[in-house]
Amino acid sequence: MCAVRMHPDEVDVDASLAGRLIAGQFPRWADLPVRRLRSAGTENAMFRLGADKVVRLPRHPGAVRSVAHEQHWLPRLGPRLPFAAPEPLGRGEPGEGFPWPWSVYRWLEGATPVAGALQEPGPLARDLAEYVTALRRIDPAGGPAGHRGVPLATRDAPTREAIARLAGRAGTGALTALWEQALRVPEHIGRPVWAHGDLSPGNVLVDGGRLAAVIDFGSVGVGDPAVDLIVAWNLLPAEARGPFREAVGADEAQWARGRGWALSISLIQLPYYWNTDPPLAENSRLVIRGIPAEAEAG
Repeated sequence: MCAVRMHPDEVDVDASLAGRLIAGQFPRWADLPVRRLRSAGTENAMFRLGADKVVRLPRHPGAVRSVAHEQHWLPRLGPRLPFAAPEPLGRGEPGEGFPWPWSVYRWLEGATPVAGALQEPGPLARDLAEYVTALRRIDPAGGPAGHRGVPLATRDAPTREAIARLAGRAGTGALTALWEQALRVPEHIGRPVWAHGDLSPGNVLVDGGRLAAVIDFGSVGVGDPAVDLIVAWNLLPAEARGPFREAVGADEAQWARGRGWALSISLIQLPYYWNTDPPLAENSRLVIRGIPAEAEAG
């Protein structure tokens, strides 16, 4: 299967390479079949290994840090969460011409949901709130700073640059006004808490419409909890946002920061992945359309 390159510095990987890496470093799994998986993920190439394992190879240099980060923190966080998390089974090293470390995880059952086509949006919203609050309750002492658990102002330059790149494709004046409104929201002043950092449809697995697992912990860390509210806009329909907000206990400022995070992430993603990741680009458009509409309705 030929995969679309999403990054200018992306390396070429395929099932043959993944199989050689497995055979050379994990010979006990050498006879298992390897096949590439279709995925909207942007950081790692995914390969099914046998029936119960998955291989993740970083696609570009920016994804390499997450290998050690996940291998260290998932065993500490996963068992304390109410829904399944990836379980590391092995860490691979560079080899066969592949330049970076990589990971093997236990396979998790479930399907990634599609915003606008949820079977059970109300119950799913409650599940997501339970997940977010459980993660926040874990003691943050010693936890790494989440690179998205920071003030929204740190996103100002790339967000404005992304808005400029959308000229002719979106109402840049209105989007700039919404972004400047988000920047005026008071910053988080409480203690830092754990946050997943990337609660997007591609990192959520559902079964029968209910939450089954959350994957991709490359952004997990401690900081402002508002970043995990992005799922209210990138996945949940408008009618499920109120119950989600109530269940997580977000006050006005935290909710507004979460909306600002959802807007900024989608604005930056859209021009970057416009032609290379259609599902992610469409989800970004959904958020960018939905937040102005929500502001008008409010």
